Amino acid sequence: MDRIAVGAAVVARARTAAVTSWIRAGRRHDLTGWRASIGPLTRLALVTLLAYIALSILRALPWLMWLLTLAFLRASWRAGKDQPQDTGEASEHPTAGLDFEHVMTVLRDALGDQDRVHLSTVLAHLQKLGQAESWTVADLRVRLEALGIPVRPKLKVDGVPTRGLLRADLDALSPDRETPPSPSQVDAA
Repeated sequence: MDRIAVGAAVVARARTAAVTSWIRAGRRHDLTGWRASIGPLTRLALVTLLAYIALSILRALPWLMWLLTLAFLRASWRAGKDQPQDTGEASEHPTAGLDFEHVMTVLRDALGDQDRVHLSTVLAHLQKLGQAESWTVADLRVRLEALGIPVRPKLKVDGVPTRGLLRADLDALSPDRETPPSPSQVDAA
């Protein structure tokens, strides 16, 4: 089942990317303004019309849905063959393998000379460094919060409010922060 689930995500991303790139390719670069957008809008209308026709055919002939389902499962099975399987360990231990000082260094690099940064910018910075390739912004948020790094829910950067980090919050966390005492240290005291 994991292979099919991973393959389904791969197939869905590939099909979506193919359709959106085809729609974007309709933009004319020799024109400006609304005239340059006529091509993508025409292609979007064509995709919408084809989806409507396909839905009408499926409503008229519902047994075709079984064939489409089998074709999608086959494509998902094939696409999931060479993909790494998610073991679920990251969700159980979000901070496994993360070094606090390294994370703070990466966050300060992503901040640059600004005093605030969106998590999407931090994730793009991480992926540019070749890390967190399969992470989403939610994955990053969970890992940062598990490390005790405060994430602001509505932080405005360039007038856009979304989840982000403040430099002041990072500065408040000292690099040599105290670790909680182990139970043997508490018993000895």
